[in-house]
Amino acid sequence: MKIRELKTFVVANPPPQWGGRYFIFLKLITDDGIEGLGEVYCATFGPHAMVTLIEDVFARHVDGADPFGIETLWRNVYGRGYSLRPDITLMGVLSGIEIALWDIIGKAVGKPIHALLGGKVHERLRSYTYLYPNPDEGGAYDKAAVYDDPDIAATRAAEYVAQGFTALKFDPAGPYSTFDPRQPSLERLELSEKFCRRLREAVGVNADLLFGTHGQFTASGAIRLARRLEAYDPLWFEEPVPPEKPEEMALVARQTTIPIATGERLTTKYEFARVLECRAASILQMALGRVGGLLEAKKIAGMAEAFYAQIAPHLYCGPVEGAANVQLSACIPNFLILESIGTWSGFHADILKSPMRWEDGYVVVPDSPGLGVELDEEVARANPYTGNELHLVPRAGPVTFRE
Repeated sequence: MKIRELKTFVVANPPPQWGGRYFIFLKLITDDGIEGLGEVYCATFGPHAMVTLIEDVFARHVDGADPFGIETLWRNVYGRGYSLRPDITLMGVLSGIEIALWDIIGKAVGKPIHALLGGKVHERLRSYTYLYPNPDEGGAYDKAAVYDDPDIAATRAAEYVAQGFTALKFDPAGPYSTFDPRQPSLERLELSEKFCRRLREAVGVNADLLFGTHGQFTASGAIRLARRLEAYDPLWFEEPVPPEKPEEMALVARQTTIPIATGERLTTKYEFARVLECRAASILQMALGRVGGLLEAKKIAGMAEAFYAQIAPHLYCGPVEGAANVQLSACIPNFLILESIGTWSGFHADILKSPMRWEDGYVVVPDSPGLGVELDEEVARANPYTGNELHLVPRAGPVTFRE
């Protein structure tokens, strides 16, 4: 069996755009007709530029390859062009391809991916969601009140808990910028503490609070913020400093009782090894469409076991990466919690032939062969993304004192 064909899909995510402006899916097709599905998560280039990169990697390394030869293919792509170092864009391309290869392997042998990576440990997976506004209140890229008003956020949190969620994420600490890290303003310190206080009052002990940041702060600034939040016992303080220097994140970890979580902007075992060695975080949040794929994530989870660190896969992406997160999480003993885009409804359900199963706060692990989901190509083709925006766009300049 050999890989013979590549299909790519740049799919517009209609309002409210939970999970991003668009999704980049790919399919690999073997000479005997087995199709494997993958998703590329990359925010550094426009989506159509990414398609060109996918096509280049396919032509040089994947066309004609044995889908079972993942280790060899992975090393050859990782080291192409005399690189042999973590490259966030290249690893996004490789991740989507690697996921699709596992989908093919699972279908070829009639087994779910989790059965091939050690076997199922968890029948269902605890999940959390961001505090999103109701669709009539705004979309992901709008300035909705739930993002800035702690009372409205508390009301929304109680609604999510009533649905079955037992953990909620929010990030009121201010905008992120290409000029970060910085010190938090006194206003943002006060607002962040008020968010935690109001949400804890609204949900009691029925839900964990996950405090999200995006590497905005210096270590000293993050420590100031953490001390404000400790009284409300968040489950984690996410990416308090930029990801490029885990030694600085370790300073924060040593001076707060809140567990530190990080990893959405990291890729490969090599970058995560530094986090673990520095004791910078005890919760790792790899994004499966960026980190290097399923096998690379499994290796990282194995390293994390030796440090008593837990895994909480990141998801600001489409449901194919989400399905890969499920396959990984099902077969690792140190799984903590899974990021969901709400209850996997709306377009995240429409784009799949059979939606993800979310029940009372948990995702049910599928036992169908391969990845466990199939792309609805008719829906994908009916929703093309024709723009060229980046997936995420930080502030292109310094953040002022009152922001």
